[in-house]
Amino acid sequence: MTAAVETGLWQLDTTRSVIAVSHVTMWGMVTVKGEFRGVTGEGEVHADGTVSGSVALEAASLDTKHKKRDEHLRSADFFDVERHPTLVFAVRDATYRQNGTVEVKGRLTVRGVSRPQTATVKVTESSTDSIALTTEFTVDRDQFGMGWNRLGMMRGLTTVTATLRFTRASA
Repeated sequence: MTAAVETGLWQLDTTRSVIAVSHVTMWGMVTVKGEFRGVTGEGEVHADGTVSGSVALEAASLDTKHKKRDEHLRSADFFDVERHPTLVFAVRDATYRQNGTVEVKGRLTVRGVSRPQTATVKVTESSTDSIALTTEFTVDRDQFGMGWNRLGMMRGLTTVTATLRFTRASA
């Protein structure tokens, strides 16, 4: 990846990491926002510069600050948490760019459906013991079997934003 990120094993600091989603609904008049409270992850920067790892989200932990909506999002219309409790982004490749960003290619798995997903990640902090990353990308929920759309209220893409802090894993 880059010399700025030390090789070795890295563990997601769940207390200092945030993964949120937003989606425009009601024919473009309302933006629904939510945050996943249950997040885990790990990664490895190998000696040859390659990167592997994953971030997992507990689907039932999505909090939009609206109990009835959250219950609906947990249902079979959306995340179907009883059958698919976890969403996973698995890193397959990462390429450092000269502008200080990293192009991360991976597979996003939602509701048991895996699709390629690319994200441009900004390294906002890097030391021998911690690294902080930020990213924003969009997801087409229809590709994951979440096509529920009463009266055409939910069109378009869902935006995912993440601030992830990793710390060096103990040997």
